[in-house]
Amino acid sequence: MRRMLLLAGVMVVALLARGQAQSRNLDIYWIDVEGGASTLIVAPSGESLLYDAGYGPPNAVNDRDAKRIAAAALAKMIPIGRYFDHGNAVEDVDRPRLDLYKQVAGSARTILKPGDSIPFKGVKSEVVSSEGKFIDKPINGGGPNPLCASAERKASAGPENNRNVAILFTFGRFTFLDLADSDWDSEMALTCPVNTLGTVTIWQADRHGNLFGAGAPALLGAIKPQVIIVNNGPHKGLGEVDTNVKSLTRPGYQETAPGYAYDKIAALRGVEGIWQGHLSLAAPEHNTARDQIANLEDTADCKGNWIKASVAPDGTFTVTNGRNGYSKKYTAR
Repeated sequence: MRRMLLLAGVMVVALLARGQAQSRNLDIYWIDVEGGASTLIVAPSGESLLYDAGYGPPNAVNDRDAKRIAAAALAKMIPIGRYFDHGNAVEDVDRPRLDLYKQVAGSARTILKPGDSIPFKGVKSEVVSSEGKFIDKPINGGGPNPLCASAERKASAGPENNRNVAILFTFGRFTFLDLADSDWDSEMALTCPVNTLGTVTIWQADRHGNLFGAGAPALLGAIKPQVIIVNNGPHKGLGEVDTNVKSLTRPGYQETAPGYAYDKIAALRGVEGIWQGHLSLAAPEHNTARDQIANLEDTADCKGNWIKASVAPDGTFTVTNGRNGYSKKYTAR
């Protein structure tokens, strides 16, 4: 039986038990929950970490999200060994979920701070932000960022976005950056005036691909992602218009052009592939190739297909679409 680490909601991380059948690869699954994604990371040892478990009752429908997570983890029951989160500061609407989570986690709970490492055998897991605080020294080859000189600043998208736990995972030459729902303001804190993150192999797009309040050019130009995973929903993330986040340098200015988010990441130099959890119906003409989209429909019958990256110790990795089996191989730079 696997033991899981959980990082979810409050933003929690959970560690799952080690499986009997062990693989030499690092496997990452992006699972479709609440119109976006949980991220399940399975180390070569078989130990697993679940990054965001989605909503529980009453928001979840017939345990749909939990069942999708269990199916991807190949286990009917997943004992959770440790729980990780950013702390007790939440909005009032989230207080009942935090209270329930604390009851479940009990003494197995760990509150993370920037600079912490999550014990995850075979994979370096470095916390780069938590509870609105950020690492102040570069890791992963980071350093001064010349893009900051002309970088635009934006107001925070809201306190919960700044509180997220953000983690850089390293497996040999391969790096995976998950900034969760971090916003433009948080991205700037991590990359200006110093890029504390270095360059990354896979970047999971912040805020489900809603890059009106995230996706700062100073971040994207510094981390230089090779492959981008967008954990969006049919009406969430890509193509979504955010009229609440205003520019601090251009008062009153708002970015409202539909399709801007996908076009922005597609134009980045060095990007070799973009994969999406859902076809974005908010801007259907601005999506990646359909073979690289896990879910196309917006109905109650949506299967919630996953996207998977399987990373070998030599840095080669394959991304696979659970809907159609389409896959593409890459080599970490």
